[in-house]
Amino acid sequence: MERIINYAVTNRFLVTAGFLMAAFAGFQALRGLTIDAVPDITPVQVQVLTRAPALAPLEVEQFITYPVEAAMSGLPGLKEIRSTSRYGLSAVTVIFEEGVDRYFARQLVNERLGEAIDAIPAEMGEPAMGPLTTGLGEIYQFVVRGEGYSPMELRTLLDWEIAFRL
Repeated sequence: MERIINYAVTNRFLVTAGFLMAAFAGFQALRGLTIDAVPDITPVQVQVLTRAPALAPLEVEQFITYPVEAAMSGLPGLKEIRSTSRYGLSAVTVIFEEGVDRYFARQLVNERLGEAIDAIPAEMGEPAMGPLTTGLGEIYQFVVRGEGYSPMELRTLLDWEIAFRL
């Protein structure tokens, strides 16, 4: 320990130069570090969406959602299957265990999608995978600004015009 202290005292220039190089490298690494304000904690999920115009929710559930769920059941790493049937739309969300690669999960769902397409009558609609996003990918953040508007007017505009249309 004493030898290190003696070396640092006698070679101040080298120690200072080494410190500055390490500090510069650390600063460069910090600038390139990707830090999310909201970390993505959502599970790996793949959505299967089917448009079925002119079908009631009961028909969508019976003719589209159920065959898609049946085709997706039994996938390796499958945690759960959630679905929503609405007027003209079936949305089946296939959720996988933690640690399953997103692209591998999409590949598994894509392989089973053929079974679902065969089980659904052609005139009812054709299921397709949704975009590669996470649950947090559906959150949209924005700011309402405008010159000549008070904060109260901007809030009223947000509540009654923008939010209503979203």
